[in-house]
Amino acid sequence: MVVERRSGPYGEVVLRRRGGRYEIIANGCFLMDTSDGRSERLLVDAALAALPADRPRPSVLIGGLGVGFSLARAAAEPRWGRIAVVEREEAVIGWHRSGPLAAVSGPALADPRTEIVHADLVRHLRAAPRGETFDALCLDIDNGPDWTVTEGNDSLYTPDGLAACRARLAPGGVLAVWSARPSAAFEQALRNAGFLRVRTEEIPVARGVPDAVHLAVGPA
Repeated sequence: MVVERRSGPYGEVVLRRRGGRYEIIANGCFLMDTSDGRSERLLVDAALAALPADRPRPSVLIGGLGVGFSLARAAAEPRWGRIAVVEREEAVIGWHRSGPLAAVSGPALADPRTEIVHADLVRHLRAAPRGETFDALCLDIDNGPDWTVTEGNDSLYTPDGLAACRARLAPGGVLAVWSARPSAAFEQALRNAGFLRVRTEEIPVARGVPDAVHLAVGPA
């Protein structure tokens, strides 16, 4: 059942309810739903685990609000300091603030550490004030580096896009990228872009190839 359908500058976005879960569809392409969330939580957990344990109050930028699992996970961890979430779809932000997805993200949105930024992630990374950095970037705006949803997002995974990610990381910061399948080509792209300790964590799914979180550490 379609709960709401919105048209915006990036096309159509739909919130749909199927049984007891909600789904987000962008331009006819399934993005995510509220049925599981293991890989979205791992995106945040793995980034935190890759940071030095003695780094006080690390900051995290989450790219893509989605159904809210990554934000909720970050807000549930007292070790995080600033939690910024960049989401370009005004409809998605509204579904969390006053719609059905508030059941997932309500407490996290009320957390004083949380900041919602209504912006396109790719543009935001490149246009952020000089010197503004985060200890971790947790990016989940597509179905993965090999399967972008919106035209223009593919530039995030190019050498220029990865350079923009490096520029937004504090020394020794962690880049974590969600993907609907592991990508050896993206691992190599991370190494070519100067990232260190590149690795992939896989999350088994009921059918098909596993979800994946690609992890890399910026230079110290």
